Amino acid sequence: MPGLYDLMLLVDPTAPEERRTAAISEAESLINSGGELVASYDWGTRRMAYEIDHRPEADYRLYQFNGDNALLERLNQRLRILDGVLRFRIIKVKPGQPTPPPPDQQPARRREEREAQDTKVAARAAADAPPSEDDELAAAPAAPAAPAAAPAAEDE
Repeated sequence: MPGLYDLMLLVDPTAPEERRTAAISEAESLINSGGELVASYDWGTRRMAYEIDHRPEADYRLYQFNGDNALLERLNQRLRILDGVLRFRIIKVKPGQPTPPPPDQQPARRREEREAQDTKVAARAAADAPPSEDDELAAAPAAPAAPAAAPAAEDE
């Protein structure tokens, strides 16, 4: 049963140009041979949230296509072994769901908003954390000091 899918393709920007174009054309030809390419978006080179294979950036490409399970299996198999592809993800699109906006059109969060949210999260995490041994020692009341031993009476 064909459905509408998104394919997010992250291509290695440090790979040679022919390897990158081969990976992109392979993905597009697989989609066209087994399904219907609805839309293609080039989001450009962007910094990733975390490094993949010691690479901080990737070329982001979004493909929307109609296809069946056989096409999904072929895409999974080919994109896993294809040089130049850092990561890919295939997501089934729910009916009526809008196209994801390009990253440039998303409103950037201001630094003050991020820091305020981060401090709230850090304060909550600290409050929820179990007490450590150092905290228990600092919170425990000091034990009263033992009275000094009285000097022994000398027998005369």
